[in-house]
Amino acid sequence: MKTSNPVLARLGQAAERERSAGYAPAGPYGQPGIPQQYPSQAGYPAAPPAVAPMTVDDVVVKTVALLGILGITAAAAWVLVPDSLVSTAWIGAAVVGLVLGLIISFSRMANPALVIAYAVVEGVFVGMVSKAFETLYDGIVLQAAVASFGIFFLMAMLYKAKVIRATPAFVKGMIAAMVGLFAVMMINLVLALFGVNTGLRDGSPLAIGFSLVCIVVASLSFVLSFKEIEDGVRMGLPQRYSWVAAFGILVSLVWLYIEILRLLSYFQGDD
Repeated sequence: MKTSNPVLARLGQAAERERSAGYAPAGPYGQPGIPQQYPSQAGYPAAPPAVAPMTVDDVVVKTVALLGILGITAAAAWVLVPDSLVSTAWIGAAVVGLVLGLIISFSRMANPALVIAYAVVEGVFVGMVSKAFETLYDGIVLQAAVASFGIFFLMAMLYKAKVIRATPAFVKGMIAAMVGLFAVMMINLVLALFGVNTGLRDGSPLAIGFSLVCIVVASLSFVLSFKEIEDGVRMGLPQRYSWVAAFGILVSLVWLYIEILRLLSYFQGDD
């Protein structure tokens, strides 16, 4: 099964290597493959251990687990971190999370420990950002959380109904859009550190438009994750790669939540 996703293609090559070592791909309905059988008589090698293939259920379980870790960490950070250290914790978690996210994204092998560490760090980041916004705008965190999960389930239904499909052109366009937005946000952050206001995060009409673009792209990024999961199951990727798929969903959810939080704050006005 070919895919236009280069990262998934590398994972597929890894799965091929594991299959050649005694692992058979999943069947047409996602049931575990049958490992290769070797004669057990004297003089023949023993059958290598079978590797369980990834399923959609695996991804769901891992995603829920990561969201639970993020939620618990966010709540703990909200309660335990004093107000005077909110900004420091926010910035520190953002930097560490960015580094971990890049390592996971460009890694050739699935690493559950790194993914879990990312969820913990992002929990601190989300908790600190949420605390800062909730202090200024009462009730905004709940609104943003409900909107984020609502959009996620809507995109899941649209994908399942084949209203939105991850065609090669769609994938290329989304990757270009996400890379472009990431570059713009990094440039804006650097300029902000030097006191330059670009208008992208100050509540102006330009800022509202930029947040809307980010929300649309973040929402559509779920389609890429759903496609990766679908292809991964068909390609018979080992079960541990479900952590990578869950990581992708977590990244999109956190990005979407932060952007909705920003957008809602623009319409709250000054207290």
